[in-house]
Amino acid sequence: MTGMNSTLVETVSINYEDFNESFLTCGTCLCMYDGGEHTPKLLQCSHTVCLHCLTRIAASQTRDTGSFRCPICRELITIPRGGVAALPPSFLVNQLLDLMSRQRREVIPKCSVHSNQELLFCETCDTVFCTICTKGSHNDSTDNCEHTVIPFSIAIKRMSEILLYKANECIAKLNRAQEKVRAELHRLESAKETNLEQISIIFQQIQTLVDKRKQEMIENVNSVCTEKRKILEEQHTLIESEKNKVEQECQGLQYQVEVRNITQRIESLSEKLDVAITLNDPRENAFLTCDFKHNDTIKTISNQLNNLGRVRTSTTFPSLCSAEVESESLIVGIESHIFLTTMDYHGNARKFGGDPVQAALSSGHSDTSDAVPLEVIDCDNGTYRINFRVNKAGRFYVRITIFERPIKDYPICFEVTEHNNPVTTFGSKGSGKEDFMQPVAVTVDGNDDTIYVLDTGNSRIKVLDKNFTFIKHITNEGLLGRSCTGIAMSSQGLVVINWRTKYITEMTTDGNTVKSFTHGGFLEPIDVAVDKTYGHILVADNGTSCIFVFDEEGKFIFQVGNKEILNSISSVAIGSAGEIVVADSKIQVFSAKGDFIKVVYDGGKGKGRFGGISVDSENRILASRSDHKGKSYLQILSLIDENPNSYIDSQSSRLKRPSGVAVTTDNHVIVVDLGNNCIKKYRYW
Repeated sequence: MTGMNSTLVETVSINYEDFNESFLTCGTCLCMYDGGEHTPKLLQCSHTVCLHCLTRIAASQTRDTGSFRCPICRELITIPRGGVAALPPSFLVNQLLDLMSRQRREVIPKCSVHSNQELLFCETCDTVFCTICTKGSHNDSTDNCEHTVIPFSIAIKRMSEILLYKANECIAKLNRAQEKVRAELHRLESAKETNLEQISIIFQQIQTLVDKRKQEMIENVNSVCTEKRKILEEQHTLIESEKNKVEQECQGLQYQVEVRNITQRIESLSEKLDVAITLNDPRENAFLTCDFKHNDTIKTISNQLNNLGRVRTSTTFPSLCSAEVESESLIVGIESHIFLTTMDYHGNARKFGGDPVQAALSSGHSDTSDAVPLEVIDCDNGTYRINFRVNKAGRFYVRITIFERPIKDYPICFEVTEHNNPVTTFGSKGSGKEDFMQPVAVTVDGNDDTIYVLDTGNSRIKVLDKNFTFIKHITNEGLLGRSCTGIAMSSQGLVVINWRTKYITEMTTDGNTVKSFTHGGFLEPIDVAVDKTYGHILVADNGTSCIFVFDEEGKFIFQVGNKEILNSISSVAIGSAGEIVVADSKIQVFSAKGDFIKVVYDGGKGKGRFGGISVDSENRILASRSDHKGKSYLQILSLIDENPNSYIDSQSSRLKRPSGVAVTTDNHVIVVDLGNNCIKKYRYW
């Protein structure tokens, strides 16, 4: 050939008689392959084994794994949904069998002009040609690429094999699709029977109630009728008795000649006449009727029956439904969400809910043994929210199905990390309006989550909204001296404690003083808390190692603890039931009256100390802590349960000397980072 480089692939023609029977026998049972019990099946490892052997092997090995090992190479083979019978046939063996059965040679295509010249096929150009007709070249171009040329008979055979393989693959897929549709038809029939049975049960219950009411009314009619009949029958008997008496008085009257006797009988009959007059009217009446028009019960029942039950269906097509995780960063212990959007067969978003959505969380891609069902919230608009919380770091999978069929991109995979970084931060080193100087404490208004930060170095309170947007500064004489260390919300506004002046100041959120007081027992008052239930003001005094309790007017009531119980107090907080929660090297809980209840956490003396402490509405304790190794973090404990501790490590924005802590109403915690002159906001639940 000229103008190009071609390679003529040499082929070896082997007569079918050269194939002995051992080539067409199963290597396991040594039986000849056929189209029945010993149908040749092609495994994923490319070995061929007969159907009979595969059925026997699968029955002995699969158990609950759904797989078996190839008897030739021991590779693990996964059984398809239709069983070993659904494994693809061995096309090569089938063709050889066909060759043996026909006992004829393949016809070699020849050139119509040159009858003795075999046609060739160029795989590169996809062209059939005769070398004599084309004068050695089937391509007029001058390209220099390699051309692969084979006999046309071989090309036909190869393409036939490919065609058969594709056809069988297509048929296999259609069989699987048919199986799915057949299963769905079976489920539909089962659902119909279940619904019909449910309808029968409900209406039988209604019929039972109707029959019960019918029997009650029948018994009521019979009871009323019996009472009336009794009265009338008694009157009837009495009348009969009086008649008998009158008849007795009249007996033998014609023989009476004694005037006195006749007169007595006349008087007696006169009395009987008076009695007869009283018996003249029935003492009871025959009026008895069933009234069904005294109210609109029948109309109500009719309306209720028309509204009883409904037949619901859905056009949701699971394969087009999609789900996405709410956040790219999922954190251990914090609730996360997946949002599912349902679609119909035409790709239109569904507008109604009610689909049987199921979701399960597991730590393995294929292993569902540890799968945990998740909470699915129907938003009733075609979307669903799936809530979940993971208690360890790693890779997890959520499997979502509708009608027991998987959704698009099934399963959903994501990573969960134990590192909890701040949602937002406010402040940095400096003394400008937007910055802090030695912030030490924080409190949050439970009504609107307004944040009040005690900016001690600037002798002021910085006010921010829940998004950390600056609102204003509060100044007051009680804040002077750069020595305030504690702040809390009160019914009047804010309460602060000044450890240098030893005064407690209550002020409005505009900075106007409500009252100010002190106590002779103060040595080193460092923190303050307000029990809004009782109106008590609690002051933690590190010098006396106790908690002083005052009423809302500032009158001393009692104290909690002493140097034997408390040591190096850092903060105090109030539980949801009025418990007094105190942090030093431990976290201890006292009742609202000051009685010791328990130690929630014992960090160990000399192994670190707590900074600020706060208790949320679910009795979770959030406390900032710095350990003896210099590591600072936020610790989350439970006031009532013995749950394991969890931590916020703030890995990418490490805390440095964390102090005050306050919680918001939406499961966020505000931490004052004294070492970095800022505050940080974290999601903690």
